[in-house]
Amino acid sequence: MAKKGSSAGKTLLFFGIFLIVLVGAGFGLRAAGIIGGAEEGVSVETEKAKLKTITQLVSASGKIQPEVEVIIRPDVSGEIIELAVNEGDFVRKGDLLVRLKPDIFKARIDDLNAALLTQKARLEQARASLIQAEAAHLKNKELYEKDIISELDFIQTKSNYDSQKASLKASQYQIQSAEAQLRKAEEELEQTVIRAPQDGTVTGLAVEFGERVLGNSQMAGTEMMRVSLLDKMEVLVEVNENDIVNISALDTTRIEVDAYPERRFNGIVTEIANSANLQGTSIDQVTNFEVKVRILKSTYASLMKDSTMSPFRPGMTASLDILTDRKQGVLAVPIQAVTTRADTSDVPEYKRKKETDVDDDEIFEIVFVNNGGEAELRVVETGIQDDENIVILSGLQEGEEIITGPWSAVSKTLRPNSKIRAKEDQPEEE
Repeated sequence: MAKKGSSAGKTLLFFGIFLIVLVGAGFGLRAAGIIGGAEEGVSVETEKAKLKTITQLVSASGKIQPEVEVIIRPDVSGEIIELAVNEGDFVRKGDLLVRLKPDIFKARIDDLNAALLTQKARLEQARASLIQAEAAHLKNKELYEKDIISELDFIQTKSNYDSQKASLKASQYQIQSAEAQLRKAEEELEQTVIRAPQDGTVTGLAVEFGERVLGNSQMAGTEMMRVSLLDKMEVLVEVNENDIVNISALDTTRIEVDAYPERRFNGIVTEIANSANLQGTSIDQVTNFEVKVRILKSTYASLMKDSTMSPFRPGMTASLDILTDRKQGVLAVPIQAVTTRADTSDVPEYKRKKETDVDDDEIFEIVFVNNGGEAELRVVETGIQDDENIVILSGLQEGEEIITGPWSAVSKTLRPNSKIRAKEDQPEEE
């Protein structure tokens, strides 16, 4: 008897567990709209398609930099014996910046002057030898014509004459070479004095008094400082390849600078790179293009202390929105209302197309319209978009009620003719 009672107890226990699982699954399927939706339908959010103004934006962030910035590098190597500026100083074109030790260049000029004088003396010697050789040649020519000397003697004097003419030319060329070397040395001596190439502010001073610097010979010389026009600033940003095709020169921008959180500045696109910056490995490679945006001075003039000093500093962080397009009075719907489908055979005007189309992988953009409590699938053509709405070019009429959510319903659950229940039609919970 004990065994029979134990067996009956186990049967009841398993039956109870089965009922609990069955009831739970039923609630889950009902909540998902898989069962029990024939009467109530899928719970959705709806909104009417309206005419709106849509501004398409491309967002990016980057660093502020001067529009004009000249890197100062020495043309010759040497020791800094005078550093005439400090970082932040404003300089005029031609002002002294740095002076390098000139001793070695002066010594070279003295050496080359002596070499030039030596070559000039050799030239005079060659000219005298030529005069002597010319006289001997003319005399022997006369004697040869009178058959007084042999042909061999005449040829020797002629060869000597030609040789002296060549020596004179060589001496002239050597003088030209020595003069060129002297001019180069004098130019190098002048290059030990480095002056400002333009008006601007000294930024990024990287050297100290007494430091040795390398000149621009076979490689880039030491970067000593930069002279920048701080009254003309720009933002350098990188834009993804998917967005760069929407950007054009002179597009307007709205700029936010971290250092001025309460201010907004205007700008225009001045330069778009033709070549991409590739980052990462070949598998995870990111393709970006550099874009330069000028900050309009009129929008920050009130922050300037004087006409030469911008309120911005090179390297400040800025984010911006580039206004790439703007449409007024166009039909638009929320972005989340638009999804994609590969199967549109339930739509009459697309049924034949789908049956005859060789491209079975074609994807259509669609929206769902509330048609008397049923979801009607519409194939649409879209245009530009902003952060919230997207333009509908065809497939939808103004005032039609479109399904905007939830996202899972729009993108996965809904099918043509699915029963739906808009939120405003749902009974309030007690």
